Amino acid sequence: MSPMTTNAAHAETSAVLSVEDLTTSFLVDGEWRSVVRNISFDVHPGETVAIVGESGSGKSVTSLSIMRLLARDQSRVEGRVWLNGRDILALSEKDMQKVRGNEAAMIFQEPMTSLNPIFTIGRQISEVLTRHKGLSKAEARGETVRLLEKVRIPNATNRFEEYPHQFSGGMRQRVMIAMALASRPKLLIADEPTTALDVTIQGQILDLIKLLQEEEGMSVLFITHDMGVVAEIADRTIVMLRGDVVEQGLTADVFHRGQHPYTRALLAAVPKLGSMHGHAWPLRFPIVDIGSGEASVPTEMADTVDTRKTPVLSVKNLVTRFPIRSGLFGRQIGAVHAVEDISFELFQGETLSIVGESGCGKSTTGRSITRLVEPDSGEVYLDGYNVLNLDQPSLRAMRRSVQMIFQDPFSSLNPRMTVGAAIAEPYLKHRLGTRQEAQDKVADLLRKVGLDPRMMDRYPHEFSGGQRQRIAIARALSLNPKVIVADESVSALDVSIKAQVCNLLMDLQEEFNLAFLFISHDMAVVERISHRVAVMYLGEIVEIGPRAAIFDNPQHDYTKKLIAAVPVPDPARRGIKRNAAIEELKSPVRPSGYVPPKRVYREVSTGHFVQAG
Repeated sequence: MSPMTTNAAHAETSAVLSVEDLTTSFLVDGEWRSVVRNISFDVHPGETVAIVGESGSGKSVTSLSIMRLLARDQSRVEGRVWLNGRDILALSEKDMQKVRGNEAAMIFQEPMTSLNPIFTIGRQISEVLTRHKGLSKAEARGETVRLLEKVRIPNATNRFEEYPHQFSGGMRQRVMIAMALASRPKLLIADEPTTALDVTIQGQILDLIKLLQEEEGMSVLFITHDMGVVAEIADRTIVMLRGDVVEQGLTADVFHRGQHPYTRALLAAVPKLGSMHGHAWPLRFPIVDIGSGEASVPTEMADTVDTRKTPVLSVKNLVTRFPIRSGLFGRQIGAVHAVEDISFELFQGETLSIVGESGCGKSTTGRSITRLVEPDSGEVYLDGYNVLNLDQPSLRAMRRSVQMIFQDPFSSLNPRMTVGAAIAEPYLKHRLGTRQEAQDKVADLLRKVGLDPRMMDRYPHEFSGGQRQRIAIARALSLNPKVIVADESVSALDVSIKAQVCNLLMDLQEEFNLAFLFISHDMAVVERISHRVAVMYLGEIVEIGPRAAIFDNPQHDYTKKLIAAVPVPDPARRGIKRNAAIEELKSPVRPSGYVPPKRVYREVSTGHFVQAG
C-alpha cells in the first residue's frame, strides 16, 4: 500500500488518534534501549482512554512520544501516530508546532513548571490565541476571559492580570486546561493532571474535564497511576507494565474481568474507601504476586491499644504561627496561623491519623511536636515531660523516644553516606553501643524492614523509592522510639509498594508496640490503618474520633466533603459528577492582633468529638 493510500485509509477511520506499533528508545551509554515497545491503540471522538501503570511503566513516555516532546538527540520514536488522518511522526518540526496546542493539546502534573512565572495568566493564554487563531489583542482578551469562566475560575475578568504564583494549585491546573482548550483541539492529553492536587480539588478537576468533554466533543487520553481516577473517567483502559501493554479493553471489563496477573495485582492493591466495614481494628493490605495475580489474605491487627493507661503523647492547646513581615525594617504585619489551639492524646500501640488538605497544618503539627519548628504556646507531654520546656541537651535525649519519617526518603538520606552508616548514625550519636553493636543492629533492622543486610554498603541512589522508604523506617527504629511521626510517608509510592510499606508499619507496630502519628491526605489508606482519626482544617481540628465513627458517621461538613471527594475504583461510578462548589482553600493568614474565636466541641458518641458552629 502506498503512503498516499495509507493516509487516505486513516483519514476515513473514526479514530481521532491511532497509535500503531509505537516503540520509543533512549540512548544510554552509547546503546539504544527501548522503554516503550510495539504498543497500539485508538482514541475515538468524544472518548476517554486511560493509560494506567506504576512508575517506570512507560505511560508518560508514550504521551511525550505522541506529542514529539522528547529530546531528539537522545530518543528515537518508531511506528505510526495518526492524528486526524495524518501520521504526525512524519511531519517536520515546523508543521508539528502547528499541531501542538491546535489539533492536540497537553496538560501536565505540575502546572507551575508549565506556566511562565514572569507573565500574567491572561497574557499566556492570549498568546496561544493570537499565534494559532490570528486574533487581535482585544479579541484574544475577550476569548481568554471566556475560557477562564468556562473552566470555572471565579472573577475571571479581574484575575486576567494576575500571575501564576497568585493562584492555588487547583486554580493553576484550571488555567492550564483553559490554555489547552484555547484552540479547540480534537484531542487532550492529560498526563497525571490531578496527582499533585488535594482530593477535593482533584474531584473538581475530574468533573471539569468530563463537563468540557461533553461540551466540546473532545477526545481525552488520560495518563495516571490512580485506579480510582481511571474508574471514574475512562471509557477504555490500557494497562502498561515495564514498557509493554499487558491488557486493554472497556474499563468495566478490565476492572471486573481483568485477565493479566499484573492487572489483577494492581487492582487488589488499591485501598478502597468503605472496605473497613465490619472490621474493628486496622486491616493489612493484600500483597499480590505480580507473576500469578494471587493475593494474600489481609489480616486484622491485634487489639493492643489500652486507652486506660497514661497516653505516651499528650498535646494540649498547641499553637504554631509563622510571622509575616513587610517594609524596610521587617515589621510584622500578620501571621500564618498554621496550628491553632489543638489538643489530642496518643496511646502506645495506637495509630492516630491526622488528615486534611495542603495548608491545613497537619505537617506543622508533626514538626511542632518534635520541635523541628518551635511552637508559640501549648504543652506537649512525652513520657511525662513537657517537650516545649526542654533545653537542647534534654531535647536531643527526648528525640530517642520520638522519630520522624518523611515523604521523600531520598532528601532525608545523605547521598554520600552508605545506608548502613545512615541507619547506624543515630545509634552511635546517642552512644547506645559500640561500632560492632551498631553494625549488628543495622543488620537486624534491615532484616526487619524486609531488606538484605548485605545491602548496607550501598548508597541511597542504588535503591528504589520503596526500598529507600524502608531504609528511612529502619533508621527511625534504630533508637527504639515509642512514637513515630510518619509525615506523608507513603504518598509518593506506587500503589503496590504503598501496600507493602503500610503492612510493614503495622507489623512493626505490633512487634514493638509503637505509637504512630500518621499524617496523610490519602483517606482510603487512613481508613485502613488507623485506630483514630483527626480531621484538620485551617490549623484547627474540626473532628476527631474512632476510625469507624469518622468514616461511617462524619459530622463536620469538611469531613463529609473530604470523604465524598475520594475517587472509588468502581467503573459503575463513571459519569458521576460531584458538583462540588468551586472554591479555593481559605488562607490561614491573619492580621496582627487577630484573636481567634474559642472553639467548642460536642461529643457525638464515645470519643467522637466535632467542632460546634
